[in-house]
Amino acid sequence: MDIDGLRLFVLAAELLNITAAGRSLGMGPAVASARLAKLEQQLGVELLHRTTRKVSLSHEGEAFLPYATEILAQLEAGCAVLGHDATEPVGTLRFAAPSSFAQRHIVPLLPMFHDMHPGITLDLRLSDTRFDLIEGSFDLALRSAPLTDSSLKGRKLAEDPRILCASPDYLVHHGTPSGPDDLARHRFLSWGDLSARDMTNGQTTWRLDPKAMSCRAIFDDGASMRIATVAGAGISINSVWSVARELRDGSLVQILPEWRLNDRSVLWLVYPRSNVLTPKTRLFIYFLIAHLDTGWTDPPAAG
Repeated sequence: MDIDGLRLFVLAAELLNITAAGRSLGMGPAVASARLAKLEQQLGVELLHRTTRKVSLSHEGEAFLPYATEILAQLEAGCAVLGHDATEPVGTLRFAAPSSFAQRHIVPLLPMFHDMHPGITLDLRLSDTRFDLIEGSFDLALRSAPLTDSSLKGRKLAEDPRILCASPDYLVHHGTPSGPDDLARHRFLSWGDLSARDMTNGQTTWRLDPKAMSCRAIFDDGASMRIATVAGAGISINSVWSVARELRDGSLVQILPEWRLNDRSVLWLVYPRSNVLTPKTRLFIYFLIAHLDTGWTDPPAAG
C-alpha cells in the first residue's frame, strides 16, 4: 500500500482540504488528487467525497481513518526503534485535559513547546468533564484519579493532594472550623457528583458528605470553584495545584490543615493501551514532565 497516499488521506481528513494536505507533504494539487484516487482504487472505496465547494469524509473513509492512523503510527514507531527518527516529528496531537489544570499549568507552556517542536500541532480538548480516550481518538490525556481502566496505559506526572479552603473574609463572617464536625454548620461548595469523600489526619478517618451539608453552590469546573471560594461563597475542596497561588498570596486559607482527602489521587498522562506511543506523543510527555512546575504537591505549612 502507498504509505505517502495514506499520509495524504489522514492529513486531508484532518484538514478537509486535499490541496492543503498535499501542499504540506510537498505535492502539487494534481499530484495529490491522483495519489488519493490511486489509494481509493487500491481499496475499492471512495474515502473522501469531493465537490467544487468542500471535501468531507465518506462513511468508508470515517471507518478506515483510525486504521490508517494506526498503520502510520506503527511505521513511525518502528523507524524510531531502528534509529530513523532524526527528523522532527510532524502532525497533529490530540490531547485532552481538565480545563482548570490546563489554564494554569499547560497553556502558559505552549509557546515554549511550539518553539521546540514547530512541526507538531496540538489539538487541545479542555474540559473538566472527562473524555473517552478510545471513542474520541485521543493520543494522550491528563487524568486525576487512580489508574484502574485496563484499556489505558499511563505515566505518573505528580501527586494530586486535595485540601479544604476558604477566603479570609468568609472566615471573619462565619468563623473557622476547629474540627470536621464543625463543617456541617458552614456553607459548602460541592462538586457536581455530590459524592461523599473520606478525610484523614493520619490516625482517624472522617466521612465528608456534601448531601448532609449546607451546599450553597454545585460546580463542574475547578476554576469556577476556586473563584467562588476566593469571593467568599463558602468552604470548598480543591486540588493544591489549583489554589497554590492563592494560598501563597493569602486570598485563600487552608481549613483544617491536618486533614486531607484520603482519595490517593494522582495526575496521570494516559493513552489507549492499543496505541503505539508515537514520537510526537512521547515528545509531549517528556516535555510536560520536564517543564511542569509540580511544586504544588506540598501545600504551605499552616500558620
